[in-house]
Amino acid sequence: MLTLFILLSLILYPVHAATAAQWRGRSIYQRVSPYRFALSANTGNPACSPADRTWCGGTWNSTREHLDYIQAAGFTAIWISPVNKNLEARTPYGDAYHGFWVTDVSQLNPHFGTAADLKQLSAELHRRGMYLMVDLVLNNVAATSTTPDYSGYFLKDSSQYHPYCPIQWGNRTSEMDCWLGDTVVTLPDVNTENLSVSQAYQNWIRGFVDEFSIDGFRIDGKHVPANFWAPVCASAGVFCMGEVFGYDITEAASYQGPLDSVLNYPIYDALTQAFVLPGPQNMNTLVRVMNQSKQQYKDVSVLGNFLENQDVPRWTNISADIQSMFNAMVFTFMSDGIPIVYYGQEQRLSGRVDPWNREPLWPSNYANTSTYALIAKLNKFRNFLANRANSCWATTQAKVLTQTSNELAIMKGNVISIMTNIGSSPSNTNVAVCTPWASGTPTMDILSCTPTTVGSNGMMTVNYSTGGRAVILVPLSNMQGSGLCG
Repeated sequence: MLTLFILLSLILYPVHAATAAQWRGRSIYQRVSPYRFALSANTGNPACSPADRTWCGGTWNSTREHLDYIQAAGFTAIWISPVNKNLEARTPYGDAYHGFWVTDVSQLNPHFGTAADLKQLSAELHRRGMYLMVDLVLNNVAATSTTPDYSGYFLKDSSQYHPYCPIQWGNRTSEMDCWLGDTVVTLPDVNTENLSVSQAYQNWIRGFVDEFSIDGFRIDGKHVPANFWAPVCASAGVFCMGEVFGYDITEAASYQGPLDSVLNYPIYDALTQAFVLPGPQNMNTLVRVMNQSKQQYKDVSVLGNFLENQDVPRWTNISADIQSMFNAMVFTFMSDGIPIVYYGQEQRLSGRVDPWNREPLWPSNYANTSTYALIAKLNKFRNFLANRANSCWATTQAKVLTQTSNELAIMKGNVISIMTNIGSSPSNTNVAVCTPWASGTPTMDILSCTPTTVGSNGMMTVNYSTGGRAVILVPLSNMQGSGLCG
């Protein structure tokens, strides 16, 4: 019956290779981690303390069973943890519950389910019109020794790995060729300059995409020469987004080309500087990074915008004021790029670092919180803007209309988003924004559903007497079909 369901789903809902242009209009719910996102009924470990660093019983099936929660928030894609076979040994750092200690990409991780389970998850996503992005680790494997036996790995020849050496940070050659991890859990560095490595990955990845109907990959990209990725991603035939950890725009931009996109760490850093409370409240840095990004990236419209992920503290941990998150989140949805929300952000989970920022989601009871509701509204509006017939909203670059030390107004297409870092407390302040709209034009703030009218000379003013809430303005004539504020 399961096999029949999968076959019928693939016939009724055929999937084609998803391109960067098709991903541009998507929004992504990140790292739907089977071990932390959801449990099936009467299974798993409901307590699931992050300190235990082990599996809690979540599977690809339990993820599929909770897709309504993700889709109801307006997301049109999910990004799941690596699905490949991992190191099985229990280590002083716990188990490989996270999926990143890969040993053999050609085999699935049995802790998360079977091949049929993963195919069923993929088929159900496509039935709903959603995309599947899979996390992929190709730059290293995992071991518990500096002299591992590679016979049980996908790449079995020692020549396909760089010899062991600890990384000397700041030395680019060392960062490329030496091993991440330590001598307890080593991460043998794959010799990507070896042509047999590239060919092996190319031969494998096409079949992997076809078998599981994968629409995109997130790839650890930084510790590999950028040009290694081009033939691998070409063989995959789907959208590839790389992680180039760090805040150097020039370095990150050098990977776009071989990869379709990168996670936008420079903008993440700028958002923390602009909106975290307490913090520097530096809007200048955010505007500077916006401008540099336009100059250096090949296509800012497909960069991955985020406030949280498994490698950085959760926003609520570093900034308790809820409007701090809300204003920053408006930027990630309404500026250039693809919005990505890390699981639990919508519930304001507050773990700081690994493993505490990988907490289970089910204690939240998947509540319809104010953060979840805001995300749903932002997704609904962005989906409307980006995916209308003949829409160029997603490819139109955002421009700054107004900037002060506490406010930023940007315009993308015919939508103006006004954000502030003053926080939730009422303030006897306001910001004036000069718009290109004619005096008397009726507009709507889609967040509060408050109608407004453009003043003389195209001016509009936002008052913060009730606190620092973000505002998204659009002419009423552009809202038809949005389903908002009706």
